[in-house]
Amino acid sequence: MNSLMALMLGLALLISSIGFFRVVYFVSVGYAFTIVAMAIVAPILLRSNLTWTSVAQNALLILWGLRLGSYLLRRESTPAYRKELAGVHERGAGITLPKKFLIWIGVSLLYVAMFSPSLFHLTGGVSTSAPAALLPQVLGLTIMLGGLALEAVADQQKSRFKARFPGQFCNIGVYRLVRCPNYLGEILFWVGNWVVGFVFYTFLAMVIISLIGLICIVLIMMGSTKRLERAQDTRYGELPAYRAYSRSVPILTPFIPVYSLQGIRVYLE
Repeated sequence: MNSLMALMLGLALLISSIGFFRVVYFVSVGYAFTIVAMAIVAPILLRSNLTWTSVAQNALLILWGLRLGSYLLRRESTPAYRKELAGVHERGAGITLPKKFLIWIGVSLLYVAMFSPSLFHLTGGVSTSAPAALLPQVLGLTIMLGGLALEAVADQQKSRFKARFPGQFCNIGVYRLVRCPNYLGEILFWVGNWVVGFVFYTFLAMVIISLIGLICIVLIMMGSTKRLERAQDTRYGELPAYRAYSRSVPILTPFIPVYSLQGIRVYLE
């Protein structure tokens, strides 16, 4: 197991090193394609242990990464995103090389921790035919699929809306239920990934590693939600329609009346 984890870390370091070209790539396309690479390589190396649930789990991880990575690359060419992207690159230009190395190592470790439920699944010895073992795997796969679908639909709806109305806030489709449905979809996807691997956490270290990955990505998504909320408040806060929208549509949790995260402490912002 240690050698496999080391191999996954080496793979993560290799793919995410694209961030030295543009710092934002450490946490965007480097993030997406690192997960894709691990989800391809690990099942090949452990092909004798494959089950239909581990195949499904890694297939969803690959689909998630390819969809996100291609979306991020396409988005860079859109007029609505160019101004925002210029600001991102300008902030990244001030990051020193030692800080880039710390980011590189930190995100690579995080991506391995996030992927670890799949790795533990592939190396686990629990029979998938037992109902008690199969139930959480099926539940987790269902949550992953739902999160992936929500994220894809949200990104597609916002892209189409912004192409037509670049200066307006998006309040159509799933954005009528929650203001940050793409971040919610991301959280659901990784929660589902953790649940799939639940019966394979046979050692405390496995629980700790997998929980570190899950907790970190949830906090990161909450931090991203806070940043987006601040940006939208600055951009649209004077509009009565936006104020009404932000006071009536939950920020991240549909049907739960939490309309802002600004008063909540998030440690990975």
